[in-house]
Amino acid sequence: MYFVLTALLKGPLHGHAISKAIQDLSGGRVKPSVGTLYGILERLNERGVIAVDREEVVNGRNRRYFRITDDGQGIVEAEARRMRAAAALVLREAAG
Repeated sequence: MYFVLTALLKGPLHGHAISKAIQDLSGGRVKPSVGTLYGILERLNERGVIAVDREEVVNGRNRRYFRITDDGQGIVEAEARRMRAAAALVLREAAG
């Protein structure tokens, strides 16, 4: 979820572009399967964290673009702050 929301911070993307962005953001460590990614997108859309921005037909196939909502942006920013605080705690303890 975190990588999906982070991928959408720069603007709307379709599923394949989201998957590629997740791989890039994670340094190749996270490679979601198509089924997993679309399950996440569906759940985030149902929660109002992302929304369908637009749809288009490419080579006879429907391509759906998603965008992050204000609620989604708040969630991913709060998670980033939480992770930063957790990392600072670990680094402080390791140095001490």
